[in-house]
This record gives sequence, structure tokens and C-alpha cells, in this order.
Amino acid sequence: MKVEEIFQVYKENIMPTYSKVPLVFVKGKGSRLWDINGRAYLDFFPGWGVGNLGHCHPKVMQGVRDQISKLIFVPNNYYHPFQAKLAKELIYLSFPGKVFFANSGAEANEGAIKLARKFGKGRYEIITFENAFHGRTLAALAATGQKKYQAGFEPMPEGFKQVKFNDINAVKQALTEKTVAVMLELIQGEGGVNVADKDFVLALRKLCDEKNLLLIIDEVQTGIGRTAKMFGYQHYGITPDIMTLAKALGGGLPIGAMIARRDLSDLLAPGMHASTFGGGPVICRAALGVFKAMQKEKILKNCQNMGEYLLEKLKLLKNSFAVIKEIRGMGLMLGVELAVEGKPIVEKCMLQGLLINCTHDKVLRLMPALNVTKKEIDKAIGILEGVIASEAKQSCF
Repeated sequence: MKVEEIFQVYKENIMPTYSKVPLVFVKGKGSRLWDINGRAYLDFFPGWGVGNLGHCHPKVMQGVRDQISKLIFVPNNYYHPFQAKLAKELIYLSFPGKVFFANSGAEANEGAIKLARKFGKGRYEIITFENAFHGRTLAALAATGQKKYQAGFEPMPEGFKQVKFNDINAVKQALTEKTVAVMLELIQGEGGVNVADKDFVLALRKLCDEKNLLLIIDEVQTGIGRTAKMFGYQHYGITPDIMTLAKALGGGLPIGAMIARRDLSDLLAPGMHASTFGGGPVICRAALGVFKAMQKEKILKNCQNMGEYLLEKLKLLKNSFAVIKEIRGMGLMLGVELAVEGKPIVEKCMLQGLLINCTHDKVLRLMPALNVTKKEIDKAIGILEGVIASEAKQSCF
């Protein structure tokens, strides 16, 4: 199919639920994508954090190819060895508990919400935060602290309160006898790359312990090495009661996971929760390939080193351009807050062969693969610098 024909088929046959970028990609490897015309792009925002190992990592592909020739699907009322291996690996890398497998981050968060309500025995309110993003299914959407995503879908399911991020007093004031949990992202990705303060997280953990509340950490974007530790919570010296994962866990294939501490794990008895495709053989082989690659290729160390390198490069840009207000983030999850709209910069970077993202109108997001190289970072920064310099000349910002 030609490009124009593909665009037309989408227009006629696919619901317009995404703001589309006029690019048709047909191949990917590492931090590179190739479009239908053979042009290469440097991908510094691979799938909202799905591509922590880049595109088509060999160890992920090896597991998928082997498994898909043997057994693609088996329902969850049977056992299969790779779901067992993946669950064991997740628990080994995180904290003592048990895993529920789903297909996405929203599903994992829905499971966490149900588990919290089951634990509450009548308590059902969950405190979340302004600018949070937890998914687009209804309960996850109600937990999301951004009205723009909720508009048109009211009434929202009850039982969610949003308070100011990084404000422990706001959390305390929101508590009632019905409160059962607090749910947060340690870095609000869709909210503008806002990082949780360590003192706030420590105070939150203490408060939850004192009030018998569950602390739910949404690691859909921060998990699987994005912050230079396997999970973001490991930077804070705390352990969540429930953690949710998705995106990078599958190496490009769809998976979600909820991990709950051991004493909570059996509250959801048979028939109370389920996912038809959750934790199937092929996706589990892909996820095991992710962990194998991370260990053998020392991905966390590279993320730490390249994160520091990229941060320094961005700070130099900030010193050169007054339009850059702040650089923030952790590991290879970095945000560049601008004094102007970021969309024109994203579009001009795309024309120069660099793919990045803008959130909250003025925050550029850079989330390259964790195995990114200095050479790739230098190229990306060179393109970004040239675009900002060109914009500055034209608009005098």
C-alpha cells in the first residue's frame, strides 16, 4: 500500500482516537526506526516507554520465535512453565508477594484498585494526585488527576480523591474513615515528568503504615530500569504494598502485571478477577528475554551512565537558551520544560529525523532506549539544539 492509501484506509476504517503523526514505520532496530520510504529516524521516545531495550532486541525476538512455533496460547486455568518463571523473576527482583498478569498498565491498575477495595472491607476511597495518569479504563481514569482525560465520560466512578503532588499535608487532610489506599507514580510521566520528593514518599509510607492504608505504586512507565534501578521505588528506601507494571516489561509485546505483598495476595480468590490473555506463553518468553538482556548487557549501568550524560548535555542547552526553564527527571526519563509551546519543536525535530514527545504543552520528553549510546545522544542533542536555535531566531523567545 502507498502512504496516501494507508492514510485513507485509517480515515475510513479506524476510530480517530489518536492524534496521528504522518509517518508510516515498517522496520525498527535498537534506537532506529525506518519509514515506508526507507528513511531512518532516531527514536528517543520509543512507545511511551515500551522500548526500554529499543526495537526488536535479539534476546526478546529469540524467545518469541522459539515459543510461537510451539504454543501460542493456553488459558489461565492451566499451567505453563514460562508464566511461573516470569512470576518468580519479578518477585526475586522486587519484594515478597505474588503476581497477577494482565495485558496493559490500565488493567494492572484496575486490578490494584479491586484488590485495595477487597482489602478495605467497606473502605474504598483511594487518594491519588493532581496531574497523575493511571489509564483510560473507567476506574483508572477516575484515579487520573487530569480533567482533560475525564471530560465527556462523566460521571466518574466514585471513590477517588485527587490532592496536590508532593504535599503530605494535603494527603492527611483528604483522609476519611473510608480511605483504603494511596496511589501514585514516582515520576508523573503524562503529568509533565514531575519527580516525587524522597521526604514526601517516606512520609507517605509512614502514614500508610500508621493508618493501615495500602501504598500503591504505579510503575507502568518508571519500571523495568527506566530510572537506572529496576523499579523506581528502589530509589526511595521504601517498599510498596502493591506495584503495577506494563510497557517495557514485554519488550514490545502487550503485558501488564500487578505485584502485591504476600499477605494481600490471596484476597482475590478464583472467579474474583481474571484476564483471558494475561501472562500467555509468548509474552512471558518475551519478558524473560527482557530480563536476560538487562542482566547480560548491564543495562541498568548503561542507563545510569547515559542518563547522567544526557542530563549534562541538556543542562548545557539550558545555559544556552533562555526558553528552557527546567530540566528534571531520573535515569533516562527526562523532561525539558519550556517557556513556550513544545509542539513546533517536536515537529521540527521529526523533520530532522529525531522522534521525541511533548506533554503538558510545554514539557519535552526524552525517554530513549536504556541501551542508547553516547553517539546517539550526541546526534539527538545536535538536532534538538539546532531546532531550538532556529526557533529562537524566528520567534525571538
